[in-house]
Amino acid sequence: MKVEAGAIWENVVKIREEAPLVHNITNYVVMNSTANALLALGASPVMAHAEEEVADMVKIARALVINIGTLSPHWVRAMKKAAAQAKERGVPLILDPVGAGATPYRSQAALELLTEAGADIIRGNASEIRALVESGATTKGVDSTSAAEESLQAARELARTYRCTVCVSGATDYIITEDYLVKIFNGSPMMPRVTGLGCTASALCGAFAAVNPSSHLAAAHAMAVMGIAGELAAAQARGPGSLQLHFIDALYNLSREQIEGKLRAES
Repeated sequence: MKVEAGAIWENVVKIREEAPLVHNITNYVVMNSTANALLALGASPVMAHAEEEVADMVKIARALVINIGTLSPHWVRAMKKAAAQAKERGVPLILDPVGAGATPYRSQAALELLTEAGADIIRGNASEIRALVESGATTKGVDSTSAAEESLQAARELARTYRCTVCVSGATDYIITEDYLVKIFNGSPMMPRVTGLGCTASALCGAFAAVNPSSHLAAAHAMAVMGIAGELAAAQARGPGSLQLHFIDALYNLSREQIEGKLRAES
């Protein structure tokens, strides 16, 4: 499957025209920035994590994004309820295993979600992806201790086991299924200095999965848009603080010409 600028733009137009509801069960750190990014792109975000309503929210959503960044037992229960409803209704499910490998509790929660409901897209950094497969793999808090390239074997195993797309973020982003591998080379070295941009990438995967039935292309298109918006923002930013500001504006103003001019992808 080839990643093409025209197809990315078609998905962006669909998101802007249809404003799909993306249900996020995400962490306290990124709720605001994630919601703003989805709005800027054109999607409609909702952040709902109460056990009493998550299943009902999934019923009206077009994608579910589960992010385990700030875990607690009642949130895990809510995640499992939402994931089960998404599986039953065929709603695309994106799992961000934030900090998997940092503690046994995190790794266990992510693996239980995968075992019980699976996922359409798993997006994480290299250490998080390895921790879902390799016993003893560790993470430095929520930061990766591995280069993206070091996790490719683990990503392929995850993709094969759960029949899903695995997206590994890094200087180069890898989007992997059993049969396909896409590399996205867009982005800026300043982006890891802004907290929550990885979580934003997972949320954007949800927006693209809402309008594209191919989880592989949805993830690839989302990561391309993340990287291109990051480059556009970095060209104007003086540091991480202003990068956040310009990143949201770049998503809002993103054009076909910018995608065509900046896309660097290899299938």
